[in-house]
Amino acid sequence: MSQKANSDPVVLATAGYDHTIRFWQAHTGICYRTVQHPDSQVNALEITPDKQMIAAAGYQHIRMYDLNSDNPNPVVNYDGIQKNVTSVGFHEEGKWMYTGGEDNTVRIWDLRTRSLQCQRIFQANAPVNCVCLHPNQGEIFVGDQSGRIHIWDLKKDSSESLTPQKDASIQSISIDPMGTMMAAINNKGVCYIWTLSGGRGTDPVKIHLKKTFEAHSKYGIKCLFSPDSTNFLALVHTKPSPQIDGGTNICFPLLFNSMMLLATTSADQTCKIWRTADHTLMTELKENTQRWVWDCAFSGDSQYIITASSDNMARLWSVESGDVKKEYSGHQKAVVCLAFRDEFVQ
Repeated sequence: MSQKANSDPVVLATAGYDHTIRFWQAHTGICYRTVQHPDSQVNALEITPDKQMIAAAGYQHIRMYDLNSDNPNPVVNYDGIQKNVTSVGFHEEGKWMYTGGEDNTVRIWDLRTRSLQCQRIFQANAPVNCVCLHPNQGEIFVGDQSGRIHIWDLKKDSSESLTPQKDASIQSISIDPMGTMMAAINNKGVCYIWTLSGGRGTDPVKIHLKKTFEAHSKYGIKCLFSPDSTNFLALVHTKPSPQIDGGTNICFPLLFNSMMLLATTSADQTCKIWRTADHTLMTELKENTQRWVWDCAFSGDSQYIITASSDNMARLWSVESGDVKKEYSGHQKAVVCLAFRDEFVQ
């Protein structure tokens, strides 16, 4: 009997080239359910906002599996797509799903109807590597292999684009939960950070380049902002006050909550954690056997991060110390995607 996902606020799933999706108890490392995905490798995973289903993007299809039953078969099948589907995500209220793929398109699928046909299509000029929905739910950011980042305004059905670096494929885009920053990483390991403004009502998002830096010396794969700023403790010394303490110093602990983090992964066998305040390296997550690190996901409190890599493993790390806290072993080939949710859904 599998553990039901709705009895546990934590859902962790991994998938890749061995045609299986594995579900894990995050705290024990035990795999409690394995779903066969025979049609192809799995390129991307995403959990629906209500935590009822998980979407698996593969070659020419998306399959939706029930998280809260033992049903081994997909409950919804989206087909008719050319080439690999490389990215999948959801509107925050679960009204629609978006996908991107190597057929040069981004597609929107209405989840409230019984129609399995996509409702809207954005045509890029090159294979799409990544798709990111702005927190305002009205603009989609698309990264393609030509190096362009497209901004698709869903309300106006218009788009703009920028090219941070010619001849460098955009591999991943991330926007922080408050919609104030955007990051992108390319296949040369260069990371870009922009500040975002606007994006309310009919006002489109405006982007302003803030920082460009070499995150990795080899192929960049993924970038991801932490969902929560990281708490850190500081002791603040007061000046001596004879009236209060007889002239001795007093230390008051203050808790700061202002450090957003950015994770980047690469073919250099590492995941790196960066401080966005000053773009300095906080932690390097490295294991001798890890090989390419394809995907990552932060815990809700940003204290931990899970990575997926080519050595058939997923790992849970401490963000602060860089120590491996748990290994998830069982896949027979490279693990290239994961989905992780550790918060309660009301």
